[in-house]
Amino acid sequence: MPTISVATPLILASGSRYRAELLARLNVPFRARASDADERAEAGEAALALAQRLAVTKARRISELEPGHWVLGSDQVVACGMRILGKPGTREQAIAQLEAQSGQTVEYLTAMVLLHDQLEAPLSHVDRCRVRFRALSRTEIEAYVEAEPAFDCAGSFKSEGLGISLCEAIETEDATGLVGLPLIATRRLLASAGFEIPFALAGSRTA
Repeated sequence: MPTISVATPLILASGSRYRAELLARLNVPFRARASDADERAEAGEAALALAQRLAVTKARRISELEPGHWVLGSDQVVACGMRILGKPGTREQAIAQLEAQSGQTVEYLTAMVLLHDQLEAPLSHVDRCRVRFRALSRTEIEAYVEAEPAFDCAGSFKSEGLGISLCEAIETEDATGLVGLPLIATRRLLASAGFEIPFALAGSRTA
């Protein structure tokens, strides 16, 4: 890989506050900029292909607007049987998503890419997390959605919050991947590009 400067701040191609909070934990200077990518699946598109396509699309759109910067793109989709679950957006959709996941083992797929306009091909990674949900009653689901309305989370629950009470088990290499940005892989990609992780306790290093 050619040596490309990391002097300019990294750009996170996302409007997600969850991803921004996660990335800030690595103490690498960055700023966030949301893309306008259409997140709808194409006809017959599989969950993994959708996550990978959207991660690349989001990053490339921001890269075109911000030439000369490293751009980190990520997208998460949920494979529930043959169904793809994205962000519910509404209470009704959140309830429907949780009913579909009740008693099921569901795969949460988080794709990420790190690219630069001088780089021939993006650096990439896919995080896979399997979540086994308890058998949930309609009453439990409605009570959860009322207490923690995760309408901006794929699959409609927050594992880092009250949502953990909905699970029987979680199988993952990186718990932060389930939240939206796998930090173990993120650090690895950033290191490959030449970024250093400062260990000073400086809090958020957003630029």
